Amino acid sequence: MTGALSRRRDGEERAWLRGAPPPRWVRWLPIALLVALCTAQLVTEEKLDLGFLLGAIPPLAALTYGPAATALLGGIVIVLLNVPFMDLGRPGNSDVLTVSFVALLSVLIGWVRSRRDDQLVTVRTVAEAAQFAVLPPLRERVGTVRCAGLYRAAERGALVGGDLFDVRRSPAGVRAVIGDVQGHGLSAVGTVAGLLGAFREAVLDQEDLEGVAARLDRRLVVDSAEEEHAELFATALLLEFPDDSPVVRAISCGHPRPLLLRGQEVIELPVPSGAPLGLGIAGLSPPEQLTVRLRPGDRLLGLTDGLIEARDASGAFYPLAERLIRFGSDDPAELTDALWRDVVRFAGTVRDDLTLLVFAPEIDPSDD
Repeated sequence: MTGALSRRRDGEERAWLRGAPPPRWVRWLPIALLVALCTAQLVTEEKLDLGFLLGAIPPLAALTYGPAATALLGGIVIVLLNVPFMDLGRPGNSDVLTVSFVALLSVLIGWVRSRRDDQLVTVRTVAEAAQFAVLPPLRERVGTVRCAGLYRAAERGALVGGDLFDVRRSPAGVRAVIGDVQGHGLSAVGTVAGLLGAFREAVLDQEDLEGVAARLDRRLVVDSAEEEHAELFATALLLEFPDDSPVVRAISCGHPRPLLLRGQEVIELPVPSGAPLGLGIAGLSPPEQLTVRLRPGDRLLGLTDGLIEARDASGAFYPLAERLIRFGSDDPAELTDALWRDVVRFAGTVRDDLTLLVFAPEIDPSDD
């Protein structure tokens, strides 16, 4: 899924403080400082008192290197303080004793940091594997439909939030779901997992989209009944691209309407908005289906409100329909990438879960 699960966040440049590898310039900083101080002392006729600056090298090394490399740099600093021609410090001077203590302490800090980083990498790997199992990357092609998408979880460091999507083959053709569950962030992941599991089963044995929606609705109703004081609901858009007909069928359970890109025209499909999932829609208000005939080159966009509710500094919402006209690429992946860059320029920071899926069905011109 192009760009979908990379989850680039504001502040990623500081990820090394949370266990990721540090930026290259940080790793070279202790060595650069050591070389700079020695060079300055050698080329200056009047010797400078730089011993106190050398004391900063072992702590810097502890932030980026393991205990062995930290000990090596600390040993080099202590040796330089005792080399007469460098005149960086004199034996017995308090600078030497202080730097020696700091170097030993830095080795201990480097050892603790290395163990913590190893634990964080393990935990993050397990967490990413679990989250990818819930929401795997979108394939570039499902059946005769090219797909691309954009997914950003609102919670910092999370790969899965309160939005959901999936595209699957079924006996009736290609079926897709784009949804938004109550709440956002990690607290909504359990509901997302339950709905996706129900969808993957329903697309195989339900004859129509209304049956798929009823299965998802029942999943939430049952989960709400099993959890005390829980009232779970979600909005969802269900799409179906039949194998034997150049159409798309859509039903909406309280979800934002999809957009059809046809040349330079952006059309909001008038899908009737039914009740959200989790309210017993099968008996309350079954969703109505809309069928739209497609033409070669048509692209269909499904989205969540995190995209259209992104705001700029003045509080204005992101004008998705207006902006789409600027991006004329027929490639779904290029379209999602261009839209993401445009949203970031417009809003600066996106604070809600955000999902965008672009579908490009292959239509035989003779069927148009």
